[in-house]
Amino acid sequence: MSASPAIVLIAPDHPDEMRAGFARYVEEYDVRLARSCHEALQVTHDIVAEGGTVAMFSAESVLPDADVLHCFHKLREKVPTARRLIAAHWDRFLTDAPALRAGMAKGKYDAFLLMPRGTRDEEFHNAITDLLSDWGSTVADPEVVAVKIVTPVRDGLTLQIRDFLDRMGMPSRVYEPDSDGGRYVLDLWDGEPVYPLVCRGHGDVMHATSVRDVALAIYGAPTEIDLEHVVDVAVVGGGPAGLAAAVYAASEGLATVILEAEAIGGQAGTSSMIRNYLGFPRGISGMRLAQRARNQALRFGAQFYTGQVVDELRPGFDGDPHVLCTDSGEVRARSVVISSGIAYRKLRVDPIEELVGNGVYYGAAMTAAREMEGQDVYVVGGGNSAGQAAVHLARFARSVTILVRRPDLAETMSSYLIGEIEYNSRIHVRTCCRVVDGGGDGRLEWLTLEDVDDGTQDRVDAYGLFLLLGAEPHCDWIPREIARDERGYVLTGRDVPKHLWADGLPPENLATTVPGIFAAGDVRAGSMKRVASASGEGASVVPLVHDFLAPAPDPAPVG
Repeated sequence: MSASPAIVLIAPDHPDEMRAGFARYVEEYDVRLARSCHEALQVTHDIVAEGGTVAMFSAESVLPDADVLHCFHKLREKVPTARRLIAAHWDRFLTDAPALRAGMAKGKYDAFLLMPRGTRDEEFHNAITDLLSDWGSTVADPEVVAVKIVTPVRDGLTLQIRDFLDRMGMPSRVYEPDSDGGRYVLDLWDGEPVYPLVCRGHGDVMHATSVRDVALAIYGAPTEIDLEHVVDVAVVGGGPAGLAAAVYAASEGLATVILEAEAIGGQAGTSSMIRNYLGFPRGISGMRLAQRARNQALRFGAQFYTGQVVDELRPGFDGDPHVLCTDSGEVRARSVVISSGIAYRKLRVDPIEELVGNGVYYGAAMTAAREMEGQDVYVVGGGNSAGQAAVHLARFARSVTILVRRPDLAETMSSYLIGEIEYNSRIHVRTCCRVVDGGGDGRLEWLTLEDVDDGTQDRVDAYGLFLLLGAEPHCDWIPREIARDERGYVLTGRDVPKHLWADGLPPENLATTVPGIFAAGDVRAGSMKRVASASGEGASVVPLVHDFLAPAPDPAPVG
């Protein structure tokens, strides 16, 4: 078996330059050279036959025996998880780029780079390490393990814990109790083991009964805040809007606390790859975007508490602070930013709901995707989140079928994703269709699909069902003093009914009907439901918070 994941270089004309560009990776990767597509396919076949895998293919822009994109298509069929890039020689970089760049938008490959022209071409290596890091986050058993989980069974709770840790950027691995890793953890446990056991890197071991247990053990609870201390701004929700608000508020000196019910990143954090976010031409996973923003906010002094469901918001009036109540403590804040986002709508098919966590998943469960290798899976939803989930699942599953009630995807999904789906032979789209039944012996095994036009039904084998059905706001905890629309979204600015305006004037653009409480992102009525717009609203809300917190000006002197 190959000891290290491989990097396969395909360089017919400039092998020495290509090999030199990857020289720094030879100690940790099995770097192999091929001079044609045919040879690359044979090298890949040998690696897989030895029990190894390929992390990356890097090819020149012109190959002697195949179009480079057609070659990548063949290689993807052999190793779907490998990252694919073109490292064009500088003699061909400008001439070949126009014809090849369009292929990136359709997911035919991951990056178009200039072959290094010398040592320490760090721009080149920055792209390479980003791609290898993305690859590493998709493998079932990562090389670097931050958290060990010991359990004799792979149940729904274990999967939920791993998914939470993945979204928090903490790679984990599951060990059988009688494995070396399992025995190491059991030696640290005092008493009879109760599974699953979760061990952090420094040796603390706990029995987890929920994801919240793990979150509290790693990140703490709001009770650690001095309850007599009033923070300047409390942000409810750690999605793009909440993270942007936290970064800008903390950077401007405001005492900032963020409460997140699940993992940092919200729905965006579950996305395997966001390709149309400004400033990331090769795309960025939702997890990485969220963790970079979290680290940025931490750098400025913000405090994060994950696994914290806000059960109640008690508005403060006449100078009293607002109070956010959770099971593990209260936070008192002079201002509040509501950015709790939205939740996927339920399918409301009882047999399906009973299998959630056992083949049925709401959202793009990143960890569950790795469990789908060689299986037939289904994705319900027609938005970008569903498209991104399908593309990611196609790295592992034998087939991925997107189910939508509409006649096509064009109305709800971005063009670049539709193109990527059309190109991927593993992904199929079934329109005018819905799920009406499903079942299995302890986990999902089959689905019944119904044509919404004529009512005909058929039963299909299914190992996984990923539900990305649109959204409902997270607003049950919001008090009646804060106006909401008929669907439950928070009203702000001129969307607030006129009879609730103060002195005939509407609230500020992102302000609610309670002074000092603001809303940003998907939870707000009229928001665009895009990562970039949510981030923009999170940043834009901070000047409004500043204005609210600013002391009233001294009255003008008389006379």
